[in-house]
Amino acid sequence: MNIRLSRLHFPVTSLGPQKRIGIWFQGCSIRCPGCISADTWATQGGESTLEQVLGQIRTWLPHAEGFTISGGEPFDQPDALIALVHGLREMSAGDVLAYSGYPFEALSGTLEKVDGAIDALITDPFEINTSQTRPLRGSDNQRLHLLTDRGRALYSCYERDLNESDKSLDVMFDDDGSVWFAGIPSRNDFERLRDLLTDQGHRVQISADKAQNR
Repeated sequence: MNIRLSRLHFPVTSLGPQKRIGIWFQGCSIRCPGCISADTWATQGGESTLEQVLGQIRTWLPHAEGFTISGGEPFDQPDALIALVHGLREMSAGDVLAYSGYPFEALSGTLEKVDGAIDALITDPFEINTSQTRPLRGSDNQRLHLLTDRGRALYSCYERDLNESDKSLDVMFDDDGSVWFAGIPSRNDFERLRDLLTDQGHRVQISADKAQNR
């Protein structure tokens, strides 16, 4: 089974409870204006196999409590997503949180085949002009769906307003000098960071810049 991923990372602490393995799919057909992950839009790159991905994930399992799947758009690769979440379920008791820019009502066919392997799902496109007051969501139009008993136990506490503990990001560094953030930033955080670093003489490009050049 082939799969296209942007990256894997552990630990992720800002996209769900406890220490999580983050799985970002490569490729997105929705391309929401203002998306902070425009680098994951392209449908080329990130080719791998499910076996390779699960092999890497297995090395982190002794220290991980759950999985967060984002992108990109995971549901643009439905067969790979279904195989991935069933593979995760077979080798771990950790919960699975997934993100999709599609409305929940459009995902019924894939979710039926997922068969309970996703515990919580956040759906609907990011809207740059909609307020952002709910945890785990980039805009308030996005909905949190609790799909299993485990999902209800772990994620019902996120149906509330943001608090200070929600305003955190995980930082990742690549060998080429790229810096990556995982989490849900406040509006214009990355633009402010870019401008601050540019003023200090650094050369900086963020995902929003890449989107403008497409």
